[in-house]
Amino acid sequence: MLLYIVGVVLFALGICVSIALHEAGHMMTAKWFGMKVRRYFIGFGPTLFSFRRGQTEYGLKAIPLGGFCDIAGMTALDEVTPEESPKAMWRYPVWKRTVVLAAGSITHFIIGFLVLYFLAVSMGLPNIDGKAQLESLSCVKDATTEQQLDNYRCEPGDPTPAAEAGMRPGDVITAVGGAAVSDWSDVRREIRESSGPTPIEVLRGGETVRLTVDVVEAKRPEITQGALDRGEDPRIVSVGMIGIAVQSQFEYGALDGVPATAVFTGDMFHNTWNALLRFPERIPKVVEAIFGAERDPDTPVSVVGASRIGGEAAERGLWELFLLMLAALNFFVGIFNLLPLLPLDGGHIAVTWYEKARDAIRRLMGKAAAGPVDYTKLSAVTMVFVIIGGAVVLLTVTADIVNPIRLPE
Repeated sequence: MLLYIVGVVLFALGICVSIALHEAGHMMTAKWFGMKVRRYFIGFGPTLFSFRRGQTEYGLKAIPLGGFCDIAGMTALDEVTPEESPKAMWRYPVWKRTVVLAAGSITHFIIGFLVLYFLAVSMGLPNIDGKAQLESLSCVKDATTEQQLDNYRCEPGDPTPAAEAGMRPGDVITAVGGAAVSDWSDVRREIRESSGPTPIEVLRGGETVRLTVDVVEAKRPEITQGALDRGEDPRIVSVGMIGIAVQSQFEYGALDGVPATAVFTGDMFHNTWNALLRFPERIPKVVEAIFGAERDPDTPVSVVGASRIGGEAAERGLWELFLLMLAALNFFVGIFNLLPLLPLDGGHIAVTWYEKARDAIRRLMGKAAAGPVDYTKLSAVTMVFVIIGGAVVLLTVTADIVNPIRLPE
């Protein structure tokens, strides 16, 4: 229980630090360009302490959830003093304002990359794409109960089809029975449906090696969700097996960890974007979970839910999962914050570039530049987004309290 609490606290602290660094990204780039930064505070609510250095007041507030960076003249409608006017943000070129506005999300991306790099050189990066690279070779034998599966030990005389055919750890399976395979799920499906001598192609040292493996049938429990819901024992079936285990994670050194982390980061960006696109369609499942339905592991979670999962990961010693979740959360927040919707940073960037494009068109038409966008006219749209966002947060927090996602046993 103590490890669980420590994990929850550490994960929540990691989130708070990430958001504080997000605001620090805005502050540092604004100062770099010479803009006036009035205040930089960590947290919200009553001020615990503060101090002034130069033109900026720094401080800590009572509620350590996030923070804020107050830049003078973020828009032309913001009130500034005569002293602040020359350093008002809206006076600077569009590209500089864009850098300052995007700096928060870029900071999240840097944090996520550094977390993944640490994971790569310490515990290894998980095989999230299901790459069919072999980690080890084993024997094939019947295992029809959970106890037999958990205590799977080879004995003299047990067949070892993969080893006997010349397969080696590190081989990447590219075809089974003449059918091309793209990942481990394809390999597993094709082998399970095969029997007897079967041609298998592997990639070894950059070259394709063709082997013939004698697929052996073994008895395994077939576990289906329907049977579990009805409380039935799993059905025993015979499936093809060759005695291989796929690489679950890949370890790297300090140098090769950099490009590996870059590739892995790209994969996580792609997965995060797809998750954002699917976000609306998963909300109904969250509502169903609140009223007693089984919680779908693919549904969105709040900071509360993520911290609880982080606590479970720490309790079980799954620190690689803990770090992976922390990196994923940073990527999600970074990408979400760049969406062209107010009051997100991406919304401010969109307005900034709209003004530039609009004034460029007006110049081509021989007209003078128009005034700044009236943010008050966008307040209705902003309020709708805030209300919807608040409702989603309320739903996910409620679901994470009454029906949280838990790690599988």
